[in-house]
Amino acid sequence: MLSEQAYWNPITETLPQEKLQTLQLKKFKRIVVLAYEHSPFYNRLYKEAGFEPGDIKTYEDVRKIPKIEKGMMREVQQHEPFPYGDMLAVPLEQVTVFRQTSGTTGTPVYQADTWQDWDWWAECWCYILYSQGYRDTDRVFLPFGYNIFVAFWAGHYAAEKLGAEVVPGGVLDTQARILKMQELKCTSFLATPTYVLGMADTARNRLGIDPAKDLTINRITCAGEPGASIPTTKKRMEEAWGAKVYDHIGATEIGAWSYECTEQPGGLHVNEAFFLVEIEDVETGEIITEPGKNGKMVITALDRHAKPCIRFDSKDVIRWADYQCSCGRTFRIIDGGIVGRADDITKVKGVLLAPTAIEEVVRSIPELGDEYEVIVSKKGDIDDIFLKIEIRPEREKEKENILSRLKDQLRLKTNLGYRIEVHPWGSLPRYEVKAKRFKDLREKKG
Repeated sequence: MLSEQAYWNPITETLPQEKLQTLQLKKFKRIVVLAYEHSPFYNRLYKEAGFEPGDIKTYEDVRKIPKIEKGMMREVQQHEPFPYGDMLAVPLEQVTVFRQTSGTTGTPVYQADTWQDWDWWAECWCYILYSQGYRDTDRVFLPFGYNIFVAFWAGHYAAEKLGAEVVPGGVLDTQARILKMQELKCTSFLATPTYVLGMADTARNRLGIDPAKDLTINRITCAGEPGASIPTTKKRMEEAWGAKVYDHIGATEIGAWSYECTEQPGGLHVNEAFFLVEIEDVETGEIITEPGKNGKMVITALDRHAKPCIRFDSKDVIRWADYQCSCGRTFRIIDGGIVGRADDITKVKGVLLAPTAIEEVVRSIPELGDEYEVIVSKKGDIDDIFLKIEIRPEREKEKENILSRLKDQLRLKTNLGYRIEVHPWGSLPRYEVKAKRFKDLREKKG
């Protein structure tokens, strides 16, 4: 039985760091050679930088290689072969899977995968699901629209690979999904934090179903937003469903690279069997190896062939943890998950503000609803922060006290003052996939 072993892959998940780095270096050399020889984009990039694959001799030599970023991925799409451009490192005939990014940060990036790449995606997800307790006895519900976005597609294939039973709920609406989960006594599901909370709200208020008492869900895996790594949001989800909530981090152009295990140590494992993660100082560009210091993540997918992702500047801000997980996995941990994004952390009234800090505060006050919206704009020459919230109907009489606590906590956690507006219950936007709650309307200069 699969459930009798502690790890999905006991060999790679418990390798000493020194041997793990040796494996990563071997894989890194291999993917660089493939890109250099078969991708016109990478060949051009490396030759212009005066770099050849043979220059990589040690783990530290990885840093010599030019980075790429999302803007480059968009630009190459204007070249042949259509629609992926000359970053492609395999013949177009070998591409079997199309996905694209959501386009929340600009024009979508088209992602090509071979069948081997797609099997790699599923294997990455097997590490995730198995570490979170999924087994062949689970009945896993997938309440997302099977679309051109990668979302939980690979999670579906991985659950099947684990031997679990998968129930796809793509075309059902939220109420039908909840009723189907109840009917089939599903044990787990995968969704964005926003939708996890939204489903619970729909179950209670429209169907008279208490997810924690009337459904059989015991574990939930989240992706797409930082919420499952934000303690107050995780607590809301776990209380609403009476289930354990686990985080996972991935991206269309990267892959499923990080995950929280059942020990929930306060951070997420980097799947170092398949990814090489570096943390770079935002100001100096120096590589950060010590724990506790924030920096930008530069990541390489070591086994993805169709459209290689080599030293990709993700803009995600992370930090190494100064602790190891009691689960026994030797993969390093990023403390607290993704802290923010380098392009999201913005200066307001001279203070650096991360949108996740606002979410932490709003979700820490139980009288407030799950939805909120933040708008940053200019009033003359002064920055203005406008926060829209909802108060639970049964707590409306406590409005002044709630607002006072909210303002105090926002000042304490973010060092900023806010204009706050209470909206009628249920009037703020609800989302099924990635939520866009933070809007900066100030004119960008430079």
